[in-house]
Amino acid sequence: MVAMELREFAESVLFTTSLEEKLRTPAVITDDHPGAPLITPAAPGRPAQMQFKPHAAGKSEFPGLHRLEDKAERGKLLHFFGNHELLATELMALVLLKFPDAPAAFRKGVLQTLKDEQEHTRLYIERMKSCGIEFGELPVSGYFWRCVSPMENPIDYVASLCLTFEQANLDFARHFAKSFTAIGDQDTGNLLEKIYRDEIGHVAYGLKWFRRWKNPNESDWEAFCRTLKFPLSPQRAKGLTLNFAGRKAAGLDEHFIAELNVYSQSKGRTPSVFLFNPFAEGRIAEGKTFNPTKPQAQLARDLENLPQFLCRQDDVVLTGEKPSVEFLSGIKQAGFPLPEFVPLDSVATLAERKLGSLRPWAWGPDSFEKLKPVMASVTGEKRDDARRFNAGIAELYAKSWSAGLLRKIISSKSTLPAWLCTTDEVGVAVRSLDDALAAIADIRARGQHKIIIKAALGVAGSNAMRLFEPAILETQKRWLQNAFAHKRELVVEPWLERLMDFSVQLEMSERGLKLCGYTGLLNDARGQFIANFAEAHHHKRIPAKVISQFNAPVDVSGQLLELYGDIFAVLETELKARDFTGPIGIDAFVYRASDGTVKLKPVVEINPRYTMGRVLVELMRQACQNSFGRFQLVNPVQLRAAGTENFPAYARMLEQKFPLQLEGEPLPKIRSGALCLNDPAKAQVCVAVFQVWRTPQDFSPAPAS
Repeated sequence: MVAMELREFAESVLFTTSLEEKLRTPAVITDDHPGAPLITPAAPGRPAQMQFKPHAAGKSEFPGLHRLEDKAERGKLLHFFGNHELLATELMALVLLKFPDAPAAFRKGVLQTLKDEQEHTRLYIERMKSCGIEFGELPVSGYFWRCVSPMENPIDYVASLCLTFEQANLDFARHFAKSFTAIGDQDTGNLLEKIYRDEIGHVAYGLKWFRRWKNPNESDWEAFCRTLKFPLSPQRAKGLTLNFAGRKAAGLDEHFIAELNVYSQSKGRTPSVFLFNPFAEGRIAEGKTFNPTKPQAQLARDLENLPQFLCRQDDVVLTGEKPSVEFLSGIKQAGFPLPEFVPLDSVATLAERKLGSLRPWAWGPDSFEKLKPVMASVTGEKRDDARRFNAGIAELYAKSWSAGLLRKIISSKSTLPAWLCTTDEVGVAVRSLDDALAAIADIRARGQHKIIIKAALGVAGSNAMRLFEPAILETQKRWLQNAFAHKRELVVEPWLERLMDFSVQLEMSERGLKLCGYTGLLNDARGQFIANFAEAHHHKRIPAKVISQFNAPVDVSGQLLELYGDIFAVLETELKARDFTGPIGIDAFVYRASDGTVKLKPVVEINPRYTMGRVLVELMRQACQNSFGRFQLVNPVQLRAAGTENFPAYARMLEQKFPLQLEGEPLPKIRSGALCLNDPAKAQVCVAVFQVWRTPQDFSPAPAS
């Protein structure tokens, strides 16, 4: 029996254009003359009909499970898998030729795995023939080759092929084995079960050598993430549903598996980049001298991951610290897709990738500075930096601008409904003490003695003063003088007896203004956010609890929606003039007038940014249809009122009293229960809670208990 040298065998597998020769294995193989390292060829040798389709042609269509009962579709899927096995065979031949000095035991293991891949390819060819498909009659992708062939040393190979593509096959092979068996194709089911068992051994083999070569001071997970080179990422190491048992059988540790379970990165779609920057308005008002208070800064750190509920799975969220694996595991179990988390101090690394859009919480000087390193990488929107933040957009943040818009809308009405506020209830912008005193006198001359004065720009709930006394106090006059000395604009308006607040959530795009939904709004006495709520059909209706405040003999819901249609039209024109795109929130409230009638102030302020109301609207996408939901920020005072001493204890109480109930297939949604949206174990001043009910609730601001 004539022996063949391993190098000669590998060259035959890699370069032959005969499929039959590529899958032939000699009985005896020796490795006495490994030869010199091979320079990587552009592509392996293949029959003409099996050469890689052009990279620009895009990805091959992956047949879905719902089409497996069709024999031809099963053949297409088997063709897809067969090409993967052939690619693995060729890449293993390349490893043997590129690294002749690798340990003999490693080369022997690669050879054995190569033989397995040859067998897998032959078995797939037999099965696809039974479905009427010949290997090579469909286009084939060279993605595996492009990702793995540039490897510079053996650890690159075990990381990219064994621990990435073969690890992913632990999910795909087991998943499709069950699927083929379920439709009655037992032969293919058995084949995939065999491949699944072989893949466990292949991953275990790669893991053994990976651990031998990696930095011993790094965990398996840390070394794996560091070793992979773009476009590969751990996202490629998993399939449809993570197979925990197969990974444990291959020797992967629990930490590695848990990290992989919550890892996310785009596998092709250009991601959008999200950033939580709640102090944009403060920076606009005060420039770089603005500094949030310590509680405000702690609140921002606690909630920095909130944009993960605004984005899609393939998107990126910038954070100072990545949420813990344990926290993200709970979010994933609740059905929410996980984005990719990138450290804020590493934002420049994203410049190497194509990005779809930039989506900060608010466009302002701070977000502009933080995102500037990646602006040139954006391909999904205009790159004109001025449209992201300019003087026109800055004006949208001013309460005086919102008041002017409302005054314009009211003044355009020939007749006002009895339930709509008049221009007397709309704020007046002032820039001097004399103007402020005159505006106060005008309001009181109309019989409205309680007044509130707000800074036109400022962090929500701060920089406001109430005038309830008959005469202005000296301390209040000094507050006004100080504001004008710093060239701040103020808005003077009558204080109104609020009955219920609500918000309107919108999105401005190149195509125009789109309604996202309506949410009820609960604020404290200072106007700071406590909670909001969403009712069934919130995406198109004003909350029934808001409508019920009117106690009108006729239904005013339709009239209110018609009014907001007019407001949207005016607002859209204004936004287009400023070249603004992005999220928009309108705060409004129902109040009791001095004569006892119930009225609506449809625009209190307009927020050209994301808001907590928008967060709730997006959260409700994961709630079952016709559910009721609440988004609440719970502070230390509220958690103690609920009988708990800290945030982790509060989270445990919620889990016990309001366990999540999910319904539906294949993507279950929340029917009822409560979920913490930031990590209670790390929270300093606040934990955000999303709670879902089957039936209407009173949605009081008190903590759930």
